[in-house]
Amino acid sequence: MDRNQKIHCHVESCLYNDIDTNRCSLDEIVVQPCEGCSTGEADESMCGSYESYNADE
Repeated sequence: MDRNQKIHCHVESCLYNDIDTNRCSLDEIVVQPCEGCSTGEADESMCGSYESYNADE
């Protein structure tokens, strides 16, 4: 099912964030649960594709 969805992103420290459009520049992302989290709330998940601009940080 190809629906041409867009992922909006406001995480400016992520390498894949297009700051001009607030969109993720990846073709796909991995969404995964936060470690040790099972609250059933929306903040239970996070983007597993996140990569910092500076890998040294």
